[in-house]
Amino acid sequence: MSKNRAVSQLVEEFCQQRPIRAGSLIITVYGDSIAPRGGTVWLGSLINSLEPLGLNQRLVRTSVFRLAKEEWLTAEQIGRRSYYSLTASGRRRFEKAFKRVYAPVLPDWDGQWCLVITSQLDQDLRKNVKEELGWLGFGPIAPGVMAHPMADMSELQSSLKDLGALDDAIIFQTHKQDVINGRPLRLLVRDCWNLDELSESYRQFLNKFRPIWNELKNEDKLDPEDCFLIRTLLIHEYRRVLLRDPQLPEELLPNDWEGTAARLLCRNLYRLVAEKTEYRLSQILETAEGPLPDASPAFYKRFGGLSI
Repeated sequence: MSKNRAVSQLVEEFCQQRPIRAGSLIITVYGDSIAPRGGTVWLGSLINSLEPLGLNQRLVRTSVFRLAKEEWLTAEQIGRRSYYSLTASGRRRFEKAFKRVYAPVLPDWDGQWCLVITSQLDQDLRKNVKEELGWLGFGPIAPGVMAHPMADMSELQSSLKDLGALDDAIIFQTHKQDVINGRPLRLLVRDCWNLDELSESYRQFLNKFRPIWNELKNEDKLDPEDCFLIRTLLIHEYRRVLLRDPQLPEELLPNDWEGTAARLLCRNLYRLVAEKTEYRLSQILETAEGPLPDASPAFYKRFGGLSI
């Protein structure tokens, strides 16, 4: 148990969750810590690293085996040890999910909208398309119409192609409008994307991690294990909220939008603990050749740049 009161409370609260979704936490650790450092780890060292977070050996083994069946991970046996690596498709899914987490800031909005008409698709395909577009931040502004003001067109087309819907979905892009943030539009946005519920999730995130920031920001010496636990839980919790966030432009959001403060807190706390976390990862996680390799250059671009 950490000697730091705030860190101990954070870990204890996580351990008391029921159920502990071990697979989701392991995905966080792979995406945040292992993927940028080669993507492969000895299962025994992964088990040891997750023990302070309440995951026992059996739970980790079962969860990793399930992730392998779902083609996130692939296993290699060397002697009596098992090493788990990201599959190619698993790495793509990681990058797709995590790139939004580490983005520095949203680009300026040009007032355009992307509309996707799904009413002509058969029922099963339409359901799958609506679900996938929801993950991309699109909202149902009218029956059979999904919309987003800042859509990534290449990601949209790639997702529709993967679903076999690219040739049948209808995509429109509107021209810039003079009135882009009037009251009727704000009300529509609030309802279609359920911003009240999302704002409450961000508020809970802030309440959980502000005490950590306040207690550690002036510390001269940070404990590496504490930093690893903080960074893992920070990204785990932030990812869960952010993947439900449509990433709307500031012009369409409430004036007191909690997501802005949450992003700043996540960025600042991540930067604070990043260096000691990397040190701890080199201590506790192993490959067949020894400690994890150094992080890739892309890692240091997270949140607009890390000073390590």
